[in-house]
Amino acid sequence: MSERADHIIAALRSGHDHLAPLVRDLGTVDLTRPSGAAAWDVSQVLSHLGSGAEIALAVLEGALDGTGPKDADFNKSVWARWDAMSPGYRAAGFVSANETLVARYEGLDAQTREDLRIDLGFLPVPVDVATVAGLRLSEFTFHTWDVEVAFDPAAVLAPAATGPLLDQAGLLIGRLGKADAVDGRPVRLAIRTTAPERSFGLDLGEAVALGDEPAGPDAVLTAPAEWWLRLTTGRHAPAYTPADVTLTGGALTLDDLRRVFPGF
Repeated sequence: MSERADHIIAALRSGHDHLAPLVRDLGTVDLTRPSGAAAWDVSQVLSHLGSGAEIALAVLEGALDGTGPKDADFNKSVWARWDAMSPGYRAAGFVSANETLVARYEGLDAQTREDLRIDLGFLPVPVDVATVAGLRLSEFTFHTWDVEVAFDPAAVLAPAATGPLLDQAGLLIGRLGKADAVDGRPVRLAIRTTAPERSFGLDLGEAVALGDEPAGPDAVLTAPAEWWLRLTTGRHAPAYTPADVTLTGGALTLDDLRRVFPGF
């Protein structure tokens, strides 16, 4: 399990070292252009990542010193402070706050990475470092795409993060997917990804769930792994869908899948 945490923390470092220099020198015009997150400009995405880094660090420190998670008022105070920042301060603050969080993860020794349990408040039991860092990696990676796609419509998720995120995709799939988007029709899909190559099943029934690839699927989706991950989080507009995404079988369309995963 510590090895999984190691890989995720390394991906967090790689992601930070990629995004920080891209945003550090952005001017107000670029920071206020629309991002891939429909309701936010680029600076607001960075504000979300920066405030999230502060909150994630407080959660980690609470687990390390035994004081537990902060209350909702703490989170609200952090968000309010970041909301009040100018676009330039949000960018600079993100770089500093995220560097601090990543360095703190990197400073955890192997035993702590293996044994520490962290109460997130919204899960039924405390979870390990790999799970908590993995949730941060998911947030960071998708919002990095939100920033990059503002300048490059062909942007993709970071390769270093794609494998770990694929491994944990089932964790929140039931929350992300809306089975009623296909009018209650039970549909079993085979999902086959490239870079990395994986195969598994997606069940659209009373709920949305991942499992083994079905023997007789109603449809087969073949796609780069990073696009499959973007699909599940609503970052799937036709303009951002590469030509090598294919859906065969006739049971549903790509637009049906887009409705299943409307994003957040």
